[in-house]
Amino acid sequence: MKVVICGAGQVGFHIARYLSGEQNDVTVVDQSPELIGKINDQLDVQAFVGHASHPDVLARAGAADADMLIAVTFADEVNMIACQVAHSLFNVPTKIARIRQQNYLNPVWSGLFSRDQLPIDVIISPEVEVARAIGRRLRVPGAFDMIPLVDGKVRVIGVRCTNETPVVNTPLRQLTSLFPDLNIVVLAIIRNGILIMPTSTDQMLPGDEVYFVAEKEHVFRAMSVFGHEEKETRRVIIIGGGNIGTFLAKDIDENYDGYKARIIERSKDRARKIAEELPTTNIILGDALDNEILEEANIKNADAVIAVSDHDETNILASLLAKRYGVDRAVTLINKSDYGPLISTLGIDVVVSPREITASTILQHVRRGRIRSVHSLRDGYAEVIEAEALETSPLVGLTLKEAKLPKGVIIGALVRGDEVIIPLPTTVICAFDRVVLLSAAEAVKKVEKLFAVRLEYF
Repeated sequence: MKVVICGAGQVGFHIARYLSGEQNDVTVVDQSPELIGKINDQLDVQAFVGHASHPDVLARAGAADADMLIAVTFADEVNMIACQVAHSLFNVPTKIARIRQQNYLNPVWSGLFSRDQLPIDVIISPEVEVARAIGRRLRVPGAFDMIPLVDGKVRVIGVRCTNETPVVNTPLRQLTSLFPDLNIVVLAIIRNGILIMPTSTDQMLPGDEVYFVAEKEHVFRAMSVFGHEEKETRRVIIIGGGNIGTFLAKDIDENYDGYKARIIERSKDRARKIAEELPTTNIILGDALDNEILEEANIKNADAVIAVSDHDETNILASLLAKRYGVDRAVTLINKSDYGPLISTLGIDVVVSPREITASTILQHVRRGRIRSVHSLRDGYAEVIEAEALETSPLVGLTLKEAKLPKGVIIGALVRGDEVIIPLPTTVICAFDRVVLLSAAEAVKKVEKLFAVRLEYF
C-alpha cells in the first residue's frame, strides 16, 4: 500500500513507523527540517520538507498513485486542504484528517465534509478520542487501561500486579482450577518494559502489567481476583481546561450518573470560556501546583485527579501532589515518550498517551480485511484487534487447535450473536463470529489475510 503522510510530528512519526515496518511505501511531508531530519535518520521512508497542502508537493510525494493520504499536521486547515487537493487533483481513494477545532465538528455543519464539499473519509479528533479513553478508564477502578470491543460486550483490561495480587506466581493453566468462575484469557504480560505473549506455563509476577480479556459482566469479578476492589471513582478533579479537559467534564456531566467533576484552569480567559460552556461544572481559577488551590478544590475528598494540561511536567507534578494528599487515583496525560519508563516508578496509576490513542484510531482505518477495531499497545509492539470471520476465512469451521494461528497471535474471545465465548482449544470458529485477539506487530499482516474479504465471498 502506498501512503502519503502530511505532518511529521509525534502522530505522523508514529504512523510512519508502523506502516513502514509492515513494508508499505510511505512518504512523509512536513515544513520542519528538524522533524523531517529525524524521520530520515530513524525510519526507512521517504521524507522531505514541503507545505503539505500544495499540489506540487503532493505530486512529488506520489499522491497520483497513492492509496491513502493521512493529514496530521498541526493546522486543521492544512489537513483539510490537503485532503481536498488529494481528492480533486489526484483522486486518492482514502483521505484521513486530524481536526482539533471542535467548531468544525459541530453537527450543524456536518455537510461540510461531504464528498461534494471537503471530501474527507475519516476525521480524527485527538482531544475527543483522549477524553473518551480517560472516561473508559474511570469506569473500571484499579485498571490502567480499558478497551471496549464488540459493541461493549467484551472488555480488554490492563492491570498491574503487586506482591498482594492473588494470582501472581501461578502458571496460567492453573487459574481455571484455582478460580473456577474466573472466565478470562490473559493476552499479554509486560515485564521490565518488554511485552510477552504468554503460554499456559507462564506466570504473572509482582511488577508485571497484564492485559486480559473478559465478558463485560465478569470484569469486576476478575478485578477482585487480581486484588482490585477499589471504590468507584465519582469525585473527579480535572487539571487543565483545554479541549481534553472540557470535553471530559462535559462527558462526565452528561453521561456519568452520580459523577461530579471540577476543573482547575490557570488562564482567566479560558476559565471564563469553560464556565460559559459548562454552567453546572465548578471551575477553579489558579495553578494546580499551588496547595491553596488544591485545597480549594477539596483535593482530600477527591477520588481521582486527571491531569490533562498542555505541559507534561505540570501533569506529572500535579499528579504526585494529588497522591500526597491521599487521592486514590491519578490519571496523567503524557506526550513525551521519554517520560514513559519514569512514570511507573513514581506511583502514578494511569498514563494516557495522545499519540498512541490517535495512532490506534487511524490504524483502524488502515488495516485491511474485516477489521472493526484496532488498539495499539506499547508503541506498536502489539495490537488488540476485533475482526469478523467471513464465510471464506480459512479459520471458519476449524477448532482453535486445528487453525494453526500465526506465531504471535492469541485469541481472547469470540462473540456469536449475543453470546460471548471464552475459547478453548476445541472451540470452533463459525462464520460471522466477531473475534477478539492480540497480535504481535510482525503477525499483523497475516491476521489481515485471515480476515480478508475474498472474491468467492461475492
